Amino acid sequence: MESSIDFALLAPVPEEHLDAGPEVVAASGFVAYGSRKWELFRQIDDLRGDQTVPVLIYPSHDHEEGKLDYLIKWTGWYIGSVESDSGEHPDGMKHRPETTLKYEDDQAGYWAVYWHVNELAKLSDSEIRAISSLQSYKSGQYWKAGTPPRGPEIVARPA
Repeated sequence: MESSIDFALLAPVPEEHLDAGPEVVAASGFVAYGSRKWELFRQIDDLRGDQTVPVLIYPSHDHEEGKLDYLIKWTGWYIGSVESDSGEHPDGMKHRPETTLKYEDDQAGYWAVYWHVNELAKLSDSEIRAISSLQSYKSGQYWKAGTPPRGPEIVARPA
């Protein structure tokens, strides 16, 4: 997929949901992951127009803040988002990994928005990169020590 967008979406997703994601993409065209940062996804949708946006995903660790030594191990293309319907995806589980079912709050009002990714793929060992190698989209500065990302963020698109 091609895109002339100069930014990317950096996002944490639990590894078990990443591992289940390609199967969902194959069955339904995209996988939907939840977030509480609805304002960020509105901003991304305004910036991107009808273009796709590269997604850089690092496996998250249960409610733990992101760390600069976290590694981006997955990639895909952001194709849009939808606001939740009382916390659930409007299409139910059609685009959600089944691994999310074991978490009671996952479908019970926790998420404000669901963001959609297609072409989800695990990176090869040579393609893996640290979050600290990314630059802020706004400032162009690299992530500073002590200020790791807190959930999804817009970053400058890596070369």
